[in-house]
Amino acid sequence: MTANWQAGNAADDSTDTRGWLVGHFIDPSIGVRSQKDVEVKWGTHPAGDKRPDWTADDQRTTLVLLVEGNFRVDTTDGSKTMSRQGDYIMWGPGVDHSWEALADSVVMTVRWPSQT
Repeated sequence: MTANWQAGNAADDSTDTRGWLVGHFIDPSIGVRSQKDVEVKWGTHPAGDKRPDWTADDQRTTLVLLVEGNFRVDTTDGSKTMSRQGDYIMWGPGVDHSWEALADSVVMTVRWPSQT
């Protein structure tokens, strides 16, 4: 049985899961990071990095928070460029999105519930 707590580094611990640190797709043997209610991603994006395709009919709520850099998120309801540490964009179910790093950027994404 694994402990019900864990400490580490978000960048290091999410390298094998495309930046995702918490969620249903984390192997339960890893421990408390395997969750069905929420997903957390630590995204490190070089300038010019962009999502290749728009999402399609995602039925979750999403929060993207800028840690550093200059990062734009486009949604079916509008666009927002985040340039100040702590800037965020949040949207609900059914809002498609895409993104682009306008400068080297770090963003944290929280999405719920954790399901495909």
